[in-house]
Amino acid sequence: MQIPVYLVDAFADKPLTGNPAAVCPLDRWLPDAVMQSIAAEMNQSETVFFVPRGEGAGTETHRECDVRWFTPTREVDMIGHATLAAGHLLLNRLAPALEEIRFFSSSAEMSVHRENGLLKLQMPALLPAAVEEPDGLSQALGAKPQQVLAAKHYLAVFENADDVLRLRPDFDVLSKLPLPAVIVTAKSQGEDDFVSRFFAPANGVPEDSVSGVAHCCLATFWSSRLGKQQLRGRQLSSRGGTVLCHHDGAKVVLGGNAVVTLEGRISF
Repeated sequence: MQIPVYLVDAFADKPLTGNPAAVCPLDRWLPDAVMQSIAAEMNQSETVFFVPRGEGAGTETHRECDVRWFTPTREVDMIGHATLAAGHLLLNRLAPALEEIRFFSSSAEMSVHRENGLLKLQMPALLPAAVEEPDGLSQALGAKPQQVLAAKHYLAVFENADDVLRLRPDFDVLSKLPLPAVIVTAKSQGEDDFVSRFFAPANGVPEDSVSGVAHCCLATFWSSRLGKQQLRGRQLSSRGGTVLCHHDGAKVVLGGNAVVTLEGRISF
């Protein structure tokens, strides 16, 4: 059996930047074990699979799709950059007549549409609340944050961008924290509003290049702190990526670019 597979760089300023995701369009779901094996074979931070909800073979059936995401080691419940990658593939290759794609998972409804030359990804907002710093967090990061919050993942706030850039985490210690990932962030002194990094070793992803889910939390935090709805975030991974954020109540809208860098078929 063969299925198509694409490698798409999401939130990418140019090719070979941003966060690569493997994208696998399906006519029907494969067994869970097969999808997990494909994700392990692709060895990207996430591999996304989607199945159209409509009947028939026309591109209109792709207006609504069910979606699932897998890291190399496990299935996860909500991923941003891979959904943007799937939306890019649909709107630019598989169903170019459409203006918006809606994605449905067991935990969330998301959408991707075109706007002013960018792709816009709508996701549920994550509202962080202050928490007591968990044992081992500062040790794992190698520095003590000014503030620790949590919303699905930990959010560790530092004084400046250099503090965030200098972190050299102990991923083994991070993977043992009660929550599965840690976002680190600081206010930017440049054209961006804030900078961040995202560590998720418990999910099989030591450092994610550009995380949409992290920006669901970052957008709400910095919107409140800076008193503005429109923000520009920069993730300081080795590949780097820019995310334009709009916080609107229970939703965030994340804007960016994407590009297909590789396409083929996977046999199994």
